[in-house]
Amino acid sequence: MSFTFKQVTWREKRNELKQVREKVFVYEYHIPKDVEFDKCDLNCQHLLGFDHQGNSIATARITQQGEIGRVAVLQAYRTHEFYNLIFEQIALCVKELGAEELSFNCNIVEKEKFKRCGYAEQGNVFMEAGIARQRLSCPLSRFDPKPFTLVH
Repeated sequence: MSFTFKQVTWREKRNELKQVREKVFVYEYHIPKDVEFDKCDLNCQHLLGFDHQGNSIATARITQQGEIGRVAVLQAYRTHEFYNLIFEQIALCVKELGAEELSFNCNIVEKEKFKRCGYAEQGNVFMEAGIARQRLSCPLSRFDPKPFTLVH
């Protein structure tokens, strides 16, 4: 199966981005809509993933500083192969934005997996949508997509 990815803005593709993120984060993971959709959406670059028929199946949000989040993949497409593809595209987007480092808010239960892959802790543990998280980062030159799955 082939997939394509497109960098978009919130203003361009709000409906498609919302549709995927609502299915994954609001309905499946029970994250409140007011947490899921925030003012950051307007100022970020977004990535939309499409299946071979052109259906929206995945999203990601990337800030100018290289922080990634809101990586939502519809359940039928959650494979290691697809996650590697989308995170490779995210890394390209971060590079195009001029950031030298990639960061994300990691679910605390997955932190050790990322630390073993070279990611460093940034700041303290905090709560978001009832989930304990900590920011992790790594230089873009050492980015490895293998440990990634869902990232809110």
